Amino acid sequence: MGRRWGKTVLGGCVALAAASQGAQVAWIAPTYKNSRPLWRWAENAVGSLMRDKAVSVNRSERELTFSLWHGRLGIYSAENADSMRGEAFHLVIADEASRIAEEAWTDVIQPTLADHNGDAILISTPKGKNWFYAEYQRGLASVADFMSWQSPTNANPSPQIRKAFELARARVTERTFRQEWLAQFIESGGEVFRLVRECASVPMTVDPKASHGDVVIGVDWGKSNDFTVFTALDVQARRVVEVARSNQVDYMLQAQRLKVMCERWQAIQVLAESNAMGEPILEQLQRLGVPVVGFATTATSKPPLIEALAVAMEKREIAFPNLPDLVGELEAYQMKMNPVTNRTTYSAPEGMHDDMVMSLALAWWAATAGVLIGKLVY
Repeated sequence: MGRRWGKTVLGGCVALAAASQGAQVAWIAPTYKNSRPLWRWAENAVGSLMRDKAVSVNRSERELTFSLWHGRLGIYSAENADSMRGEAFHLVIADEASRIAEEAWTDVIQPTLADHNGDAILISTPKGKNWFYAEYQRGLASVADFMSWQSPTNANPSPQIRKAFELARARVTERTFRQEWLAQFIESGGEVFRLVRECASVPMTVDPKASHGDVVIGVDWGKSNDFTVFTALDVQARRVVEVARSNQVDYMLQAQRLKVMCERWQAIQVLAESNAMGEPILEQLQRLGVPVVGFATTATSKPPLIEALAVAMEKREIAFPNLPDLVGELEAYQMKMNPVTNRTTYSAPEGMHDDMVMSLALAWWAATAGVLIGKLVY
Protein backbone atom coordinates (compact mmCIF):
# COMPACT_ATOMS: atom_id res chain seq x y z
CA MET A 1 0.00 0.00 0.00
CA GLY A 2 1.16 3.52 -0.77
CA ARG A 3 2.55 6.09 1.64
CA ARG A 4 -0.02 7.78 3.90
CA TRP A 5 -2.68 5.30 2.77
CA GLY A 6 -3.69 4.63 6.37
CA LYS A 7 -1.96 1.27 6.91
CA THR A 8 -1.00 1.96 10.51
CA VAL A 9 -4.47 3.10 11.57
CA LEU A 10 -6.11 0.13 9.84
CA GLY A 11 -3.69 -2.32 11.42
CA GLY A 12 -4.05 -0.63 14.80
CA CYS A 13 -7.83 -0.98 14.72
CA VAL A 14 -7.53 -4.68 13.93
CA ALA A 15 -4.91 -5.16 16.66
CA LEU A 16 -6.94 -3.43 19.39
CA ALA A 17 -10.14 -5.19 18.37
CA ALA A 18 -8.44 -8.60 18.63
CA ALA A 19 -6.75 -7.79 21.95
CA SER A 20 -10.01 -6.48 23.44
CA GLN A 21 -11.53 -9.92 22.80
CA GLY A 22 -8.77 -11.82 24.57
CA ALA A 23 -6.19 -12.33 21.81
CA GLN A 24 -2.45 -12.09 22.34
CA VAL A 25 -1.37 -9.64 19.64
CA ALA A 26 2.06 -8.48 18.49
CA TRP A 27 2.70 -5.35 16.48
CA ILE A 28 6.15 -5.58 14.89
CA ALA A 29 7.96 -2.64 13.33
CA PRO A 30 11.36 -2.67 11.58
CA THR A 31 12.93 -0.49 14.31
CA TYR A 32 11.99 0.73 17.76
CA LYS A 33 11.52 4.27 16.42
CA ASN A 34 9.19 3.00 13.68
CA SER A 35 6.79 1.77 16.37
CA ARG A 36 6.26 5.19 17.95
CA PRO A 37 3.32 6.35 15.76
CA LEU A 38 1.35 3.17 16.45
CA TRP A 39 2.08 3.31 20.18
CA ARG A 40 0.93 6.94 20.45
CA TRP A 41 -2.19 6.18 18.43
CA ALA A 42 -3.05 3.05 20.43
CA GLU A 43 -2.52 4.69 23.82
CA ASN A 44 -4.73 7.60 22.78
CA ALA A 45 -7.40 5.24 21.38
CA VAL A 46 -7.82 3.41 24.72
CA GLY A 47 -7.50 6.53 26.89
CA SER A 48 -11.02 6.33 28.29
CA LEU A 49 -10.63 2.60 28.98
CA MET A 50 -7.42 3.30 30.87
CA ARG A 51 -9.23 5.84 33.07
CA ASP A 52 -11.93 3.23 33.77
CA LYS A 53 -9.19 0.67 34.55
CA ALA A 54 -10.46 -1.58 31.77
CA VAL A 55 -7.03 -1.35 30.17
CA SER A 56 -3.67 -1.29 31.92
CA VAL A 57 -0.60 0.17 30.27
CA ASN A 58 3.07 -0.71 30.64
CA ARG A 59 4.92 2.11 28.89
CA SER A 60 8.40 0.71 29.46
CA GLU A 61 7.43 -2.53 27.70
CA ARG A 62 4.93 -0.85 25.35
CA GLU A 63 2.13 -3.22 26.27
CA LEU A 64 -1.62 -2.72 26.63
CA THR A 65 -3.59 -5.34 28.59
CA PHE A 66 -7.38 -5.59 28.52
CA SER A 67 -8.49 -6.49 32.04
CA LEU A 68 -11.73 -8.33 31.30
CA TRP A 69 -10.46 -10.95 28.84
CA HIS A 70 -6.72 -10.59 29.52
CA GLY A 71 -6.05 -9.80 25.89
CA ARG A 72 -2.76 -8.03 25.20
CA LEU A 73 -1.19 -5.86 22.52
CA GLY A 74 2.60 -5.73 22.62
CA ILE A 75 4.83 -3.55 20.46
CA TYR A 76 8.06 -5.15 19.23
CA SER A 77 11.05 -4.18 17.12
CA ALA A 78 12.38 -6.51 14.40
CA GLU A 79 15.86 -5.16 15.22
CA ASN A 80 15.65 -7.29 18.34
CA ALA A 81 13.55 -10.14 16.96
CA ASP A 82 14.97 -12.63 19.47
CA SER A 83 13.01 -10.85 22.21
CA MET A 84 9.91 -12.56 20.75
CA ARG A 85 11.27 -16.07 21.10
CA GLY A 86 9.11 -18.04 23.52
CA GLU A 87 6.05 -15.85 22.87
CA ALA A 88 2.79 -17.28 21.53
CA PHE A 89 0.45 -14.97 19.61
CA HIS A 90 -3.00 -15.26 18.10
CA LEU A 91 -2.24 -12.40 15.73
CA VAL A 92 0.90 -10.74 14.43
CA ILE A 93 0.85 -7.51 12.46
CA ALA A 94 4.14 -6.66 10.74
CA ASP A 95 4.25 -2.97 9.87
CA GLU A 96 6.47 -1.96 6.93
CA ALA A 97 7.13 -5.67 6.51
CA SER A 98 9.30 -5.18 3.42
CA ARG A 99 11.85 -3.45 5.68
CA ILE A 100 12.03 -6.42 8.07
CA ALA A 101 14.75 -9.04 7.52
CA GLU A 102 13.50 -12.32 6.08
CA GLU A 103 15.23 -14.29 8.86
CA ALA A 104 13.24 -12.37 11.48
CA TRP A 105 10.04 -13.36 9.70
CA THR A 106 10.85 -17.01 9.00
CA ASP A 107 12.96 -17.92 12.04
CA VAL A 108 11.35 -15.93 14.85
CA ILE A 109 7.98 -14.40 13.98
CA GLN A 110 6.30 -17.31 12.20
CA PRO A 111 6.97 -19.81 15.02
CA THR A 112 5.22 -17.52 17.53
CA LEU A 113 1.95 -18.28 15.73
CA ALA A 114 2.25 -22.06 15.97
CA ASP A 115 0.63 -22.60 19.41
CA HIS A 116 -2.65 -20.90 18.51
CA ASN A 117 -2.62 -21.50 14.74
CA GLY A 118 -2.48 -17.73 14.61
CA ASP A 119 -2.80 -15.24 11.79
CA ALA A 120 -0.35 -12.72 10.36
CA ILE A 121 -1.08 -9.46 8.59
CA LEU A 122 1.84 -8.03 6.62
CA ILE A 123 1.37 -4.37 5.73
CA SER A 124 3.96 -2.37 3.86
CA THR A 125 4.99 -0.09 1.08
CA PRO A 126 7.05 -2.23 -1.36
CA LYS A 127 10.84 -2.26 -1.32
CA GLY A 128 11.91 -3.95 -4.52
CA LYS A 129 11.19 -7.64 -4.87
CA ASN A 130 12.26 -9.17 -1.59
CA TRP A 131 10.63 -11.79 0.67
CA PHE A 132 7.59 -9.54 1.21
CA TYR A 133 7.04 -9.62 -2.55
CA ALA A 134 7.23 -13.42 -2.49
CA GLU A 135 4.60 -13.57 0.28
CA TYR A 136 2.41 -11.15 -1.68
CA GLN A 137 2.65 -13.43 -4.70
CA ARG A 138 1.28 -16.34 -2.65
CA GLY A 139 -1.96 -14.46 -2.21
CA LEU A 140 -2.19 -13.64 -5.92
CA ALA A 141 -1.56 -17.30 -6.72
CA SER A 142 -4.49 -18.30 -4.46
CA VAL A 143 -2.28 -20.35 -2.15
CA ALA A 144 -4.41 -21.71 0.69
CA ASP A 145 -4.74 -19.34 3.68
CA PHE A 146 -3.08 -16.44 1.81
CA MET A 147 -4.79 -13.28 0.53
CA SER A 148 -3.18 -10.20 -0.98
CA TRP A 149 -4.31 -6.63 -1.61
CA GLN A 150 -2.67 -3.61 -3.19
CA SER A 151 -3.81 0.01 -3.03
CA PRO A 152 -2.16 3.32 -4.02
CA THR A 153 -2.00 6.39 -1.80
CA ASN A 154 -4.78 8.22 -3.63
CA ALA A 155 -7.22 5.54 -2.51
CA ASN A 156 -7.21 7.46 0.80
CA PRO A 157 -10.35 9.69 0.77
CA SER A 158 -8.57 12.54 2.58
CA PRO A 159 -8.28 15.62 0.30
CA GLN A 160 -4.92 16.47 1.91
CA ILE A 161 -3.49 13.05 1.16
CA ARG A 162 -4.79 13.16 -2.41
CA LYS A 163 -3.16 16.56 -2.86
CA ALA A 164 0.14 15.20 -1.50
CA PHE A 165 -0.16 12.32 -3.98
CA GLU A 166 -0.45 14.73 -6.91
CA LEU A 167 2.41 16.89 -5.64
CA ALA A 168 4.62 13.80 -5.35
CA ARG A 169 3.83 12.85 -8.94
CA ALA A 170 5.44 16.08 -10.09
CA ARG A 171 8.32 16.22 -7.61
CA VAL A 172 9.81 12.75 -7.28
CA THR A 173 11.33 10.32 -9.76
CA GLU A 174 9.05 7.96 -11.62
CA ARG A 175 10.59 5.00 -9.82
CA THR A 176 10.02 6.53 -6.39
CA PHE A 177 6.47 7.55 -7.29
CA ARG A 178 5.57 4.09 -8.55
CA GLN A 179 7.01 2.32 -5.49
CA GLU A 180 6.21 4.72 -2.65
CA TRP A 181 2.92 6.22 -3.82
CA LEU A 182 1.46 3.72 -6.30
CA ALA A 183 2.63 0.77 -4.16
CA GLN A 184 4.11 -1.09 -7.12
CA PHE A 185 6.89 -3.66 -6.86
CA ILE A 186 9.70 -2.18 -8.94
CA GLU A 187 12.64 -3.96 -10.50
CA SER A 188 15.89 -2.78 -8.93
CA GLY A 189 17.69 -2.69 -12.27
CA GLY A 190 20.01 -5.55 -11.39
CA GLU A 191 17.58 -8.41 -11.95
CA VAL A 192 18.97 -11.42 -13.76
CA PHE A 193 16.00 -13.43 -15.02
CA ARG A 194 13.42 -12.18 -17.49
CA LEU A 195 10.17 -13.83 -18.64
CA VAL A 196 9.89 -15.61 -15.29
CA ARG A 197 6.11 -15.77 -15.35
CA GLU A 198 6.04 -16.85 -18.98
CA CYS A 199 8.29 -19.80 -18.08
CA ALA A 200 6.26 -20.61 -14.96
CA SER A 201 3.71 -22.30 -17.17
CA VAL A 202 3.48 -25.99 -16.35
CA PRO A 203 1.67 -27.86 -13.56
CA MET A 204 3.62 -29.72 -10.91
CA THR A 205 3.62 -33.46 -11.45
CA VAL A 206 5.17 -36.21 -9.39
CA ASP A 207 4.03 -38.92 -11.79
CA PRO A 208 7.03 -40.51 -13.52
CA LYS A 209 4.70 -41.63 -16.32
CA ALA A 210 4.43 -37.95 -17.31
CA SER A 211 8.12 -37.78 -18.12
CA HIS A 212 9.09 -37.72 -21.79
CA GLY A 213 12.57 -39.08 -21.33
CA ASP A 214 15.68 -38.77 -19.23
CA VAL A 215 15.46 -36.89 -15.92
CA VAL A 216 18.24 -35.04 -14.11
CA ILE A 217 18.12 -33.58 -10.60
CA GLY A 218 19.77 -30.41 -9.33
CA VAL A 219 20.52 -30.21 -5.60
CA ASP A 220 21.29 -27.17 -3.46
CA TRP A 221 22.09 -28.17 0.11
CA GLY A 222 20.80 -25.99 2.92
CA LYS A 223 23.25 -24.55 5.43
CA SER A 224 22.06 -23.41 8.87
CA ASN A 225 18.89 -21.44 8.09
CA ASP A 226 18.85 -22.10 4.35
CA PHE A 227 16.66 -24.65 2.59
CA THR A 228 17.69 -27.81 0.79
CA VAL A 229 16.03 -28.03 -2.63
CA PHE A 230 15.83 -30.94 -5.11
CA THR A 231 14.69 -30.02 -8.64
CA ALA A 232 13.93 -32.80 -11.14
CA LEU A 233 13.98 -31.77 -14.81
CA ASP A 234 12.89 -33.72 -17.89
CA VAL A 235 15.82 -33.37 -20.30
CA GLN A 236 13.92 -33.85 -23.57
CA ALA A 237 10.82 -31.83 -22.61
CA ARG A 238 12.96 -29.14 -20.89
CA ARG A 239 10.47 -28.85 -18.05
CA VAL A 240 10.65 -29.24 -14.29
CA VAL A 241 8.64 -32.23 -13.12
CA GLU A 242 9.17 -32.07 -9.36
CA VAL A 243 10.53 -29.72 -6.71
CA ALA A 244 11.15 -30.81 -3.12
CA ARG A 245 12.14 -28.26 -0.45
CA SER A 246 13.02 -28.90 3.19
CA ASN A 247 14.52 -27.03 6.12
CA GLN A 248 16.37 -28.16 9.25
CA VAL A 249 16.26 -31.83 8.27
CA ASP A 250 19.12 -34.16 9.14
CA TYR A 251 21.51 -34.49 6.20
CA MET A 252 21.39 -38.28 6.20
CA LEU A 253 17.60 -38.16 5.97
CA GLN A 254 17.93 -35.70 3.11
CA ALA A 255 20.24 -38.14 1.36
CA GLN A 256 17.66 -40.90 1.71
CA ARG A 257 14.94 -38.63 0.34
CA LEU A 258 17.10 -37.75 -2.64
CA LYS A 259 17.73 -41.46 -3.28
CA VAL A 260 13.96 -42.07 -3.31
CA MET A 261 13.38 -39.20 -5.75
CA CYS A 262 16.19 -40.47 -7.95
CA GLU A 263 14.70 -43.97 -8.04
CA ARG A 264 11.19 -42.64 -8.68
CA TRP A 265 12.30 -40.80 -11.80
CA GLN A 266 15.12 -43.22 -12.69
CA ALA A 267 17.31 -40.14 -12.87
CA ILE A 268 20.39 -40.43 -15.06
CA GLN A 269 22.20 -37.62 -13.28
CA VAL A 270 22.21 -35.79 -9.95
CA LEU A 271 24.26 -32.59 -9.95
CA ALA A 272 24.72 -31.44 -6.37
CA GLU A 273 26.51 -28.52 -4.82
CA SER A 274 29.71 -29.84 -3.27
CA ASN A 275 30.68 -26.83 -1.15
CA ALA A 276 30.79 -26.95 2.64
CA MET A 277 28.49 -29.76 3.83
CA GLY A 278 28.11 -31.10 0.32
CA GLU A 279 31.17 -33.37 0.09
CA PRO A 280 30.34 -35.78 2.96
CA ILE A 281 26.79 -36.08 1.65
CA LEU A 282 28.03 -36.78 -1.86
CA GLU A 283 30.14 -39.63 -0.53
CA GLN A 284 27.12 -41.04 1.31
CA LEU A 285 24.98 -40.77 -1.83
CA GLN A 286 27.59 -42.55 -3.91
CA ARG A 287 27.59 -45.39 -1.39
CA LEU A 288 23.79 -45.48 -1.76
CA GLY A 289 24.17 -45.93 -5.51
CA VAL A 290 22.94 -42.45 -6.51
CA PRO A 291 24.50 -41.21 -9.81
CA VAL A 292 25.71 -38.00 -8.23
CA VAL A 293 28.38 -35.53 -9.36
CA GLY A 294 29.50 -32.53 -7.35
CA PHE A 295 29.48 -28.94 -8.50
CA ALA A 296 31.79 -26.55 -6.63
CA THR A 297 30.09 -23.16 -6.55
CA THR A 298 32.81 -20.52 -6.77
CA ALA A 299 33.19 -16.96 -8.02
CA THR A 300 34.35 -18.49 -11.30
CA SER A 301 31.87 -21.34 -11.73
CA LYS A 302 28.71 -19.59 -10.54
CA PRO A 303 28.33 -16.94 -13.30
CA PRO A 304 28.21 -19.46 -16.20
CA LEU A 305 25.73 -21.56 -14.20
CA ILE A 306 23.36 -18.65 -13.60
CA GLU A 307 23.82 -17.15 -17.06
CA ALA A 308 22.95 -20.45 -18.74
CA LEU A 309 19.63 -20.50 -16.90
CA ALA A 310 19.00 -16.83 -17.68
CA VAL A 311 19.55 -17.44 -21.40
CA ALA A 312 17.26 -20.46 -21.33
CA MET A 313 14.50 -18.35 -19.81
CA GLU A 314 15.07 -15.53 -22.32
CA LYS A 315 14.60 -18.06 -25.13
CA ARG A 316 11.67 -19.78 -23.37
CA GLU A 317 13.59 -23.06 -23.53
CA ILE A 318 12.69 -24.10 -19.98
CA ALA A 319 9.37 -24.42 -18.18
CA PHE A 320 8.59 -24.89 -14.49
CA PRO A 321 5.59 -24.81 -12.12
CA ASN A 322 4.21 -21.49 -10.91
CA LEU A 323 5.48 -21.90 -7.35
CA PRO A 324 5.36 -18.59 -5.42
CA ASP A 325 8.69 -19.18 -3.66
CA LEU A 326 10.46 -20.09 -6.90
CA VAL A 327 8.95 -17.20 -8.87
CA GLY A 328 9.77 -14.79 -6.05
CA GLU A 329 13.39 -15.91 -5.84
CA LEU A 330 13.87 -15.73 -9.61
CA GLU A 331 12.35 -12.28 -9.96
CA ALA A 332 14.35 -10.90 -7.03
CA TYR A 333 17.69 -12.42 -8.00
CA GLN A 334 20.35 -9.77 -8.66
CA MET A 335 23.62 -9.20 -10.42
CA LYS A 336 26.23 -6.69 -9.35
CA MET A 337 29.44 -5.49 -10.97
CA ASN A 338 32.53 -5.28 -8.78
CA PRO A 339 34.21 -2.00 -9.84
CA VAL A 340 37.61 -3.23 -8.65
CA THR A 341 37.73 -6.66 -10.30
CA ASN A 342 35.23 -5.82 -13.07
CA ARG A 343 33.62 -9.17 -12.30
CA THR A 344 29.88 -9.83 -12.22
CA THR A 345 28.48 -11.49 -9.12
CA TYR A 346 25.07 -13.06 -8.66
CA SER A 347 23.09 -13.42 -5.44
CA ALA A 348 19.72 -13.05 -3.76
CA PRO A 349 18.95 -9.65 -2.20
CA GLU A 350 20.04 -9.25 1.40
CA GLY A 351 17.76 -11.23 3.68
CA MET A 352 16.38 -13.50 0.94
CA HIS A 353 17.10 -17.10 -0.05
CA ASP A 354 18.34 -18.36 -3.43
CA ASP A 355 18.09 -22.11 -2.80
CA MET A 356 15.40 -22.73 -5.41
CA VAL A 357 17.27 -20.66 -8.00
CA MET A 358 20.49 -22.60 -7.46
CA SER A 359 18.76 -25.97 -7.55
CA LEU A 360 17.01 -25.08 -10.81
CA ALA A 361 20.25 -23.74 -12.29
CA LEU A 362 22.08 -26.95 -11.37
CA ALA A 363 19.34 -29.06 -12.94
CA TRP A 364 19.52 -27.02 -16.15
CA TRP A 365 23.32 -27.27 -16.20
CA ALA A 366 23.10 -31.04 -15.80
CA ALA A 367 20.62 -31.22 -18.67
CA THR A 368 22.65 -29.11 -21.10
CA ALA A 369 26.30 -28.76 -20.12
CA GLY A 370 27.98 -31.89 -21.47
CA VAL A 371 29.05 -35.43 -20.66
CA LEU A 372 28.35 -36.57 -17.10
CA ILE A 373 28.34 -40.09 -15.67
CA GLY A 374 29.40 -41.40 -19.05
CA LYS A 375 26.23 -40.26 -20.80
CA LEU A 376 25.77 -37.31 -23.13
CA VAL A 377 23.22 -34.94 -21.63
CA TYR A 378 21.39 -33.19 -24.42
